[in-house]
Amino acid sequence: MSPTDSAVEPPPGRTVVQNAQLALLLEVTGTPKPGNVDRAHDYDDLRFEHFMAGGVGARRGLELAADGERLGRAFERAVAGMSQQRAGNTQFGALLVLVPMVRAAADGDLSGSHAGDLAEATTVADAADFYRAFEHVDVAVDDPPEGMDALDVRRGADAVPAVEQQSVTLYDVMVDSAEVDGIAREWSGEFARSFDAAERLLDRDGPVPDRTARIFLELLAEEPDTFVATQHDRETAERATERAATALAGDADPWALANEFVAAEVNPGTTADLTAAALFVALERGLEI
Repeated sequence: MSPTDSAVEPPPGRTVVQNAQLALLLEVTGTPKPGNVDRAHDYDDLRFEHFMAGGVGARRGLELAADGERLGRAFERAVAGMSQQRAGNTQFGALLVLVPMVRAAADGDLSGSHAGDLAEATTVADAADFYRAFEHVDVAVDDPPEGMDALDVRRGADAVPAVEQQSVTLYDVMVDSAEVDGIAREWSGEFARSFDAAERLLDRDGPVPDRTARIFLELLAEEPDTFVATQHDRETAERATERAATALAGDADPWALANEFVAAEVNPGTTADLTAAALFVALERGLEI
C-alpha cells in the first residue's frame, strides 16, 4: 500500500496542559475587560505581550500538575516560568486556581468536589513551595493578621522555617486568606465561581473572546474584586462592581469603562484569574475554538 492509500488519522485533541495554556491566552484576548490588559488596553509596565509570554512560560509547571506532582511544587514551577518576561507578575492568581483544576482534569474528574479534595489534601511542603513562588514575582497582598508576621507571604522563602515549624499546609493558608482573597475563597469553596462561569461560557454563542469579556463583566458585577481592594481599598472595589453592573444593564459603555479603569489603575485581577479558570473548565468540557 502506498503512503497515499493509507488511512488518514484524525488530528489528536488538545491535552489538558494545552487547554490550560489556551485558557491563559484566551483570557487576555477578551476585549474589553475593564481595568485589565486586553487586546486594546495596556499599562505602561504591563502589556498584552507579557501575558502571552507568561502563558507560554507556565507550561512546565502545568505539566507537573498534570503528571501528579505536588500542587505546591507544580505551582511554584509554573510561576517561575511565567515570570520569564519583563513585566514580572502576569498570571500568579490564575495559575494558583488552575493548578488543582489541571490535576483534577488529568485524573479524569474535573469537578469542583474533586478539585476541592485535591486542595484540601495539600501538605506543609506544598505551603513551603507556595511561599517560594513569591521569590519570582512581586504580588500585591494584604498585611498579615497581628502576630502573624513570621508567616507573611511577602517574606518568600524566609518564611518557610515558620511554615514548617507551625505545620501550616497550603490549604490552611488558603482558608486563612479566604475572607480577603478571592482565589483563596475558590480553594476553600470547591472552585464554585469558576465552574459556574464555565457553564455560562458554554451556554452562549459567538466568538470566545467576546464571551470571555462578557463573563468577566458579569463576575465583576457580582462581587467586589479582592485584588482591587488590596491595591486600593474596599470602597474602590465596591464602586468598580457597581460600575460593572451599570455596564451590564446597558447604562454605560464597557469600552468607556475600560478606558476609565485603566486611567485610574483599577485592575480587577482576581476577576481575570477566575475568568481564565472558567475558560479552562469550558475548554475541557467541549468549548469549541
